[in-house]
Formats: sequence, C-alpha cells, structure tokens
Amino acid sequence: MAVSIRQQLADEIMFDLESEKRVLSSMLHSEEACIEAHNSLTAADFYSPKHATIFELTISLFAREIRPTYVEVLKEGHSLGLLKSTRDIEELKHIVEHYIDDENIKYWIKRVRDKARVRKFVEFLKTSMEHLQSESDQDVEQLLMAAEEKLTNLTALEIDDHIDTPEDMANLGYDEVERRFLRFREIQEVHKGVIPLDGLTTGFDSLNRITLGYKPGDLIILGAQTGHGKTAFALHTAKAVAVDQGVNMLYLNTEMSRQQIALRWGSILSSIEHDRIRIGDISENELSMILNGYSRLRSSGFYSYPCPNLTPEKTISIARKFKTQKKISLMIIDYIGRMEKYDPRFQEWQMLEQIIKTQKMLAQNLQIAVMCLVQLNPDGTLQGAKRMKNECDLMLKLSPIPREDLVEDENLKKYVNPNYYIVIEKNRDGRSGVRIPIQFDLQKQTMKDAERMA
Repeated sequence: MAVSIRQQLADEIMFDLESEKRVLSSMLHSEEACIEAHNSLTAADFYSPKHATIFELTISLFAREIRPTYVEVLKEGHSLGLLKSTRDIEELKHIVEHYIDDENIKYWIKRVRDKARVRKFVEFLKTSMEHLQSESDQDVEQLLMAAEEKLTNLTALEIDDHIDTPEDMANLGYDEVERRFLRFREIQEVHKGVIPLDGLTTGFDSLNRITLGYKPGDLIILGAQTGHGKTAFALHTAKAVAVDQGVNMLYLNTEMSRQQIALRWGSILSSIEHDRIRIGDISENELSMILNGYSRLRSSGFYSYPCPNLTPEKTISIARKFKTQKKISLMIIDYIGRMEKYDPRFQEWQMLEQIIKTQKMLAQNLQIAVMCLVQLNPDGTLQGAKRMKNECDLMLKLSPIPREDLVEDENLKKYVNPNYYIVIEKNRDGRSGVRIPIQFDLQKQTMKDAERMA
C-alpha cells in the first residue's frame, strides 16, 4: 500500500496528463492557442507519446495553413499511418470534446513545460547517481561544476540559450574574420567592388552600401513628422523586398483601410499620380499600366494586415503565425504611435519604450527584421520616448531638405533635384550621422536615390 501511494505521488510530480489534454484541445479549437503552443512547446514536452503525436500532427497542419480540427488531425494521422486504432480515435475525440479551455492556454502550457522540466531534473539526478556509482575515484570539483552547469540550464536559461566559453568566442571570431576576408576578396575579384548585402535590401543603393541591408534580428526605427512620408517609405521598402526580391513580409497598418493600401500600390507600381488614380481620372493606357503593376503585386511576397486596434501582444501573435505559415523575413509596423497602449501604471513614454523592447525581442526570437514607424516632434526629436533609440539597431529619419541647404550646401549641388534626406541617426553595425539625399515624389508615392550630376 505504501509503495502504491509513493508511486502515485511520483506520477503526480512527473507528469500532468490533464494539462496536456487541455493544451491539445485548445489547439484544436483556437488559432491563438496554436500560436502560443507552437512558440512555447515541443513534442518532447509531452509525457504521453500519443499526446506528443497529436501535438506534432496539429502543428504540421497549422504550419500548412490547414485549420487543425478533429477531422483534419484524424485524416493527417491516417495518411501517415498514425491514430489508426479505435482506442486512438476515441482518445482524440475525448480530448476534443471534454477539455476545451483556450482562455487559460498560457496556464496549461506552463503546467506542461514545468512537468517536462521536472522530468529532466529527475533524469539529471539518475544520471548523476549512476556516474557516482560507476567511478570510485571522483574529481569532486569537476563533478560539482558539471552538475551546476546542468542545473543552470534547467533553472535559469531557456532551451535555446547558450553561454560561450573563451574557446567558443575565439573560434567564432576566427571564423567571422576569415569569412569576411574571403568575402572581401570575392567582392574585389567577382563583384568588381560592389559589396553584396548581408540581409534584405533597403530599397536605396546608398543606404545598402552603409548598412549592408536589414538583417535577421534587426530592429529598425523610421521616424518622420506627420505627412512627411512614413507610409510611403514603408511601402517603398515593401516594394523592394516583397515585389522586387520576392521575399515574404508582413505589413501591419494601423491607419489605412484595405482599399487605401491597394490604391497606394497602384500608384507606386505604375508611377501614376495617386490623386488621379483615386478619383479615376486615368486613360485606358494608364489603366493597363496600373493593372500590370497589380500583376506584379499578385505574385509578390507582400502580406498586409490592416489593424486599427493593434496591441503589442497582438503583434507577437501575428508575427509568430506568419513566421510559421509564410516564412516572413520582415515585418513593418505602421505606426507605433497608433498602437493601443493605455495602462494606468505607466506614462506614455514608458509604454512606447516597452512596445519597442517587445519588438526587439520579437525580431531576435523569430530571426526576422522588424521596422517600426514612429512620429517625430517638429524639432526632429523622437516623440514619446528618446530611450526607444537605445533599443534599435538602426534608426533612420526622413525629412524634407531645408531650402537653405539646397542653396548653400555644395554637396547637394552634385545631385539632380534632391528634396528629402534619409538621416542615419544610429547604426549599430556601421557609420551613423550620415545624410542621404533622395527624391520623393509625393504624388506618385515613389522614392529613389537622388541621381548624381553627369
């Protein structure tokens, strides 16, 4: 009897089958639950092999944009030779019907993860005991240090975290220097001095040369005053990345309707004035040009999500979904100031700073570039939170070129009709304090590098 009680207590410590069922059931009823579970769990976190199988089938369907329902999971299982017995089917049906609780999905996910960590801890204890019993002459210091490292991984670090040893850093440094040395030689010999990008194109050759592109994990802030081209810059970037390069990206817009965004694209891709397109004052030939532009958009990697009630939490959920299903490499948020951020505990600048920190963590965790558009004050300073600048890898400002600069700046006279600056306010990986002259056609919603005089 005592042995039975001890075994029951041990089982309660080691696994929680009810929590596993609740997680799976929530995933089969809610997209949000799928996103949370996909980001937080692996099949190895489930104690029950059958539950691990159902989890993998559900995630596989979700990643392929098939809504994971009872029927779809059953079909997927049959096609792979899984879930074929009557008992398996009855268990899946029971999970679907009796454990719906998607509102508390984070709580149940934590329960499953905690039990998985306990099992790892127990395995650590068993391994340590076997090691002690197998060797009579032990180096106690070495044994304790090895045990401390394993315990740290269980308690303080996330699964993907890694602490670099001096040897790791030396090897990494050597590999990076050698890679860059060989790349530079290739640039000189093969690319005739043109430096290839490390990431996504910025849409401007001048900016590409300085930044080497927008890289995975980068947080980019683009600041401009009201009406000075933030959205035009965002869609110019989208054209360069999604249309010209064919790379999948996500555009989150908090201000414009779907129709307004679509009309902007008509102008950008045809170079016909936006106002004329908006009122329909175009010729048949121009209509053909616009339709050809939309054909390019149709085959591009541009995904748009108009979301006037965007919150920091929603950006995380949406980004995880599109990273899983569409393999996006860039997300643009237009713009931060319109995100819902009311919290009585914080001032506005604190909320803005937290939003930016959230996007930086998102960029690093998903290994995508994230561009956040922000509002500038009339004096050119960052509205809301100067400390947002500290979080970003690249901060750009977009502003009209002052008339006195056009008259007095000898450098600007080398260009044909420049009217805007892109100012590199901060660049973690290169030069900053650089002003790049560009041409911004407000009517056509197009931007390009200012051409040099012949």
